[in-house]
Amino acid sequence: MNSHDPFDDLEGELTALGPLLDTPSPPPPDDVAAAVRARLELRPQKRRRPTWRPWRPWRTRRARWRIVAAVVLAVVAVTAATPQGRAAVARILRIAGVELQLGDTPPTPVRTTANLPGEHPVATDDLPGLVRFQVRTPAELGPPARATVADQGRLVSMFWPDGVRLDQFQGGVDPFFFKKLGPPWPDYVEMAGTTAWWIPGEHPLGYIRRQDGTEIPLRQAAPTLVWQRDALTYRLEGAGTRERAVRIAGSLR
Repeated sequence: MNSHDPFDDLEGELTALGPLLDTPSPPPPDDVAAAVRARLELRPQKRRRPTWRPWRPWRTRRARWRIVAAVVLAVVAVTAATPQGRAAVARILRIAGVELQLGDTPPTPVRTTANLPGEHPVATDDLPGLVRFQVRTPAELGPPARATVADQGRLVSMFWPDGVRLDQFQGGVDPFFFKKLGPPWPDYVEMAGTTAWWIPGEHPLGYIRRQDGTEIPLRQAAPTLVWQRDALTYRLEGAGTRERAVRIAGSLR
């Protein structure tokens, strides 16, 4: 019998999260760590009689993501309340190729617009032969009005008349996009079979060149939903509300 505990890797995942959290200098006082611990313990735990259940990988992955997300949000919320912590709340989250650069004040808006590297319009019917992954379209919106391909086929963008934009690309450790954010900060969203982050306010959006890490400002972005599924990253902008964004995301086909 396989005795592997599905939560054995949780400690490793949280340890791996460490390098993504900048440490202030000098370090914050001990009461910051205590506040983080107290915030994590606020959620009531229901006592249940142990029952046997078959192991389902998707359930354990979702449970681990809930814990990781709770740790990240608690650290961000508490450290930002201290002078030392505010200096550390920057470049703190990376999710599937999108880097969220968090600060304690709203960033300066981007007043100009720029295209992605090599971005050019294409016919939607030609997309399968132009990119290295399966392109999906949300049934909630129907066929897009237009589409573009950028960065030598690494990224596909679709556009609809009501202002909705869907970017999709192969996610990885190295980020493609960066977003500069101030309060209100991203919200953790649980969707069927995956997890996501909802960015509720307008924010500067940019692109990161893989070769040298150069940041290229693009434009001021509308509220956005970011998630990953099957090694692909999706960035849905312009849906208006979190509820509509989640509904559109759930209709990808």
